[in-house]
Amino acid sequence: MKSAEIRQTFIDHFAVDNGHLEVPSASLIPSAYDPSILLNTAGMQPFMPYFLGQDTPPGSRLTSCQKCFRTVDIDEVGLTARHMTFFEMLGNFSFGDYFKRDAIQMAWDLIINKFQIPLDRLWVTVHEGSEALGLGLDTEARDLWIEVGMPADRIVALGDDNFWKAGATGPCGPCSEIFYDRGPDWGPDGQPGDEGDRYLEFYNLVFMQYRRDAAGTLHELPNKNIDTGMGLERITSILQDNVSIFEIDSVLPITRWAEQHSGLTYGEDEAVTKAMRVLIDHGRGMTFLASDGVQPSNEGRGYVLRRVIRRAIQHADRIGLYPTREAGPLTDLHALVVDMFGPQHPALVEQRSFVADLLRAEEERFLRSLDTGTKLLEGVLAETPAGGVVAGEAAFQLHDTHGFPVELTEELAGERGLTIDRARFDELMQQQRERARAAGGSGTLPTEQAAAFVRSAPASTFVGYDELAVDASITALEPIAGDESGGRVLIKLDRTPFYAEGGGQVADAGTVSGASGLATIDAVMRFDGDQVLVATVDGELQLGEQVTAAVEPAHRLPTQSNHTATHLLHKALQDVLGEHVRQAGSLVEPGRLRFDFSHTSGMSAEEIAQVERIANAHVAAAEPVTWEEVDIETARERGATMLFGEKYGNVVRMVSVGDGSWSLELCGGTHVSNTGQIGTVLVLGESSVGSNTRRIEALTGEGAISYLRARAHAADVAARTLGVEIERLPERADELQKANRRLEKELSALRSGGALDAALAERVDTGPFAVVAYRDDSLGGDELLDLADRLKGKLGSGAVVILGAAEGAEKVTLIVSAADEAVKSGAHAGNIVKVVAGIVGGGGGGRPNMARAGGKDASKLDEALAAGRDEVAKLA
Repeated sequence: MKSAEIRQTFIDHFAVDNGHLEVPSASLIPSAYDPSILLNTAGMQPFMPYFLGQDTPPGSRLTSCQKCFRTVDIDEVGLTARHMTFFEMLGNFSFGDYFKRDAIQMAWDLIINKFQIPLDRLWVTVHEGSEALGLGLDTEARDLWIEVGMPADRIVALGDDNFWKAGATGPCGPCSEIFYDRGPDWGPDGQPGDEGDRYLEFYNLVFMQYRRDAAGTLHELPNKNIDTGMGLERITSILQDNVSIFEIDSVLPITRWAEQHSGLTYGEDEAVTKAMRVLIDHGRGMTFLASDGVQPSNEGRGYVLRRVIRRAIQHADRIGLYPTREAGPLTDLHALVVDMFGPQHPALVEQRSFVADLLRAEEERFLRSLDTGTKLLEGVLAETPAGGVVAGEAAFQLHDTHGFPVELTEELAGERGLTIDRARFDELMQQQRERARAAGGSGTLPTEQAAAFVRSAPASTFVGYDELAVDASITALEPIAGDESGGRVLIKLDRTPFYAEGGGQVADAGTVSGASGLATIDAVMRFDGDQVLVATVDGELQLGEQVTAAVEPAHRLPTQSNHTATHLLHKALQDVLGEHVRQAGSLVEPGRLRFDFSHTSGMSAEEIAQVERIANAHVAAAEPVTWEEVDIETARERGATMLFGEKYGNVVRMVSVGDGSWSLELCGGTHVSNTGQIGTVLVLGESSVGSNTRRIEALTGEGAISYLRARAHAADVAARTLGVEIERLPERADELQKANRRLEKELSALRSGGALDAALAERVDTGPFAVVAYRDDSLGGDELLDLADRLKGKLGSGAVVILGAAEGAEKVTLIVSAADEAVKSGAHAGNIVKVVAGIVGGGGGGRPNMARAGGKDASKLDEALAAGRDEVAKLA
């Protein structure tokens, strides 16, 4: 059977023959109900709200084929014949409907009659019991397996691996796993639970029959549930003559593609096999991740995608797919995956063009630094003694400067029997994050606490589209853990006017007022169709109390003007630049709006002006802005704009400008009722925020007027100060800039001339070398380079120049330059600069005749320069 047939056979077995509702695969991006995971890693995860009683399932029996991605296996892919990061998980689920008997009978019917797996190849495990949990052997499951025909001597009792739990508390229960005996070619005789690859688990039945409380005590659930999982790739490997998962029909075209383009053959040696396994897995993984809206970044799931892409490129390079360093193989691989899996996963086809552009940009970015990074890594590995540890600073430089994920550096070091100083690397990364936070400012929200808190009461009903102040009841109330002030709390209301941050729009501000207390809203956190208020209380609020919840109009009204303006700008950008323009992010707040969009080049001044004119024409037309809820298929038929990577339910909110023929978007945000309320749209500018992504920033209404008024006042003051008419300001500014550049050039020449004489006075002759170690804090980096060249001309063939400059207490610039004859005599600028930079708390390197570095301890610069001079003296 082909993989596609196996998938359909499973779904039909449950949906057609056993009354299950087929549910399409959810996105790889998990529900907001589960902030503990980056990506969906199991078939049951999208159904967690149903298992936890937080939401009502669409049916009591469900079946699905869910896309999954396990990040923990990234570094293992290629090393074994069983590890994959991306896979599809088949499953059947019951919510208070059938239990063990029916689950086992349906599984047996599928395996024996539909898949026709020989009985003598099957083994089953059951839970052996746990004294700590007060459970004995799961005799019920054992007896049911015997009843359907499983030989008792091939039913094995196992421990913790056969007891499933959602977490420290909550639903849990024993499970029963079905194994396939792959035969003696895969290992010695034994049974499931033994080490090795012979016994392959391919179907797991979880019997959720208990709830575990905080004390660890189990309680019988009134409604028992079933959760099962069968890896599509694993069952395919069994049904296709017991091959490895890298040889099944659904991935074989990728192998053939890699063989054709490399001239090598899968299995011919360990390195080639590893590289092709990486391309098979990571090619699928990157395509599905990007098509579900994940974009490469240095944090979270974006970093997972970046790791996968760059690891794929590195291994593709190892088998010769990048001989000229031209981008293309990665996007060719993406196109192949879309062709292979598009019929089953339409999102791959829908996002094909956008994802291709995204992957090509990431491919080009990494290829630019692949050679230099690889050379640096090779040098570091060569210098590290056998069995030694690569410095964390080197791993950090590879990550920070050359884009090498630290896990890739670890993998390549491991191939040489080396490890890296991961603790030091992590320390440097943390320092970098702290510097970024200090520069940008940050606030923290009690995300994990709120994720648990939101389940403590029924979902809040949002009424904020129509009302800004409502009477409500507090349905849940809890102090924020670790809050030293004692005044911050989490609140849930039965009815809420507060918009929760989402879709680029910031959360509402406002208050919740009761008889004895007033809560000021600090944040409104979104959890799918629910929300949690984060607030600071003055006085006291009580659980169950009747309160007034009021949105601050001065915050909401300009925010919704800006949100409607983003819709106008989005469509205007498509009108001017083309239909390829897609929203790639946005920020909508009271004072401004920011709109990111896909486009390959910067906009001209005329294009920006044209977009602004189109948006303001619709403002001036005072067109009605309306919304309605429709099913997703109706929205598609009407051509509504849907945002890339956004997860939509069966019912969506559709926002129309005018009659909807010009602008029609799916959007859950708040909007004006008439475009005339926006007042005006003023585009401040356009810029790049990454490869193939542009950003436009704008103001509306009173914000735009205030901005123009301030600019007019500043221009008036500048014109009066310079004694010219306002119209001549640009011309006069250009004249002053030219004069300033001329004076700076003259000053630099004077300063450099004085520095040359002062530096020559520091000359020390030692052996074949003429050494100058000199500090001048008035010089910049380019001036230091110029001075180094001039000094070498004065010092002659044995010149070694060591220069430093400090800017403040925490920034040091270092230059080391050596003449060719000095290099022949043993001087090496790169080695010298490492010694010097190390003393000032920095790092760097370079060629034998030229190197530069930085540091962050200016107080030790003089000591560092002296050490550099001494280093040369050792060579004399």
